[in-house]
Amino acid sequence: MKWNKKGLIYEPNTSFEWNSKGYASVPTVYKISEDVLRIYFTARDIDNKTNISYIEVEADKPSNILYVHQKSVLSCGKIGMFDDCGAMVSHVINVNDEVWMYYIGWNVRNTIAYHNSIGLAISKDGGVTFEKFSEGPLFDRTYKEPYFNAAPFVLKENGIWKMWYLSNTKWVEYEGRSEPFYHIKYAESDNGIDWKREGRVAIDYKDENECGIVRACVLKDDDTYKMWYSYRNLQNYRTDKNSSYRIGYAESFNGIDWTRKDEEVGIDVSESGWDSEMIEYPFVYDHKGQRYMIYNGNTFGKTGFGYAVLEEN
Repeated sequence: MKWNKKGLIYEPNTSFEWNSKGYASVPTVYKISEDVLRIYFTARDIDNKTNISYIEVEADKPSNILYVHQKSVLSCGKIGMFDDCGAMVSHVINVNDEVWMYYIGWNVRNTIAYHNSIGLAISKDGGVTFEKFSEGPLFDRTYKEPYFNAAPFVLKENGIWKMWYLSNTKWVEYEGRSEPFYHIKYAESDNGIDWKREGRVAIDYKDENECGIVRACVLKDDDTYKMWYSYRNLQNYRTDKNSSYRIGYAESFNGIDWTRKDEEVGIDVSESGWDSEMIEYPFVYDHKGQRYMIYNGNTFGKTGFGYAVLEEN
């Protein structure tokens, strides 16, 4: 597997209150037609709270931006809610005549840095505006998962809704700040709202230094499930490019039990530029027989997002 990088698609701007601090994190592709793709992303305001908006691009050439939305489509919840410090897009799918957005809710904490939960918002106008399904989250901590959950990817298959999601397993103190450990787990549902969680680990830590595995994206080729995700170490991952996020790859015969094949992923940081320090939060999709990857680069999306195309075998 080898990915050919095609460059930056979108560099964040700071023109409005909802994106005044920039960023365009966790790019999420939604196909409007064979000609147009909508890419949802998450920006930050001056208080570092996250808001969701989108751009539209030419499907055959995603670097050709056709439209830039000037409003946030999903923002913070009311004080005290699971998303009162921000909403971050994770996955968007069609459900009958609606568009469902699974998103990450943010709370700032005082004993640790933050707490995440999983929410749902629904659009009845093709994904232009969204209403939150509820004031409470679909996923939050339980007695079996006592920390936090985030970053869901959902696949509907044979009447079963399948979700791969981030699950926080512990917090540690490292060089004066709290740092989370999280890996990827699996859940199922009959309706996309009520989820059965049995603690099934899909992608686990490979060693004691790895502490962050996040943003699963799953496709099925014939009888093989294929997952792309990002992973990082604990030590100085914000500043040390050797510890920062890289994109990983795994395969499974049932979507539950996975074999990591990170060495086969075929994409790494560039020698210079917007994705020279880290690459993360991949979203992989097919278009007209070609496989594409949209991903973030340096500083968790501060430099925007770009794309790569899988080389033909």
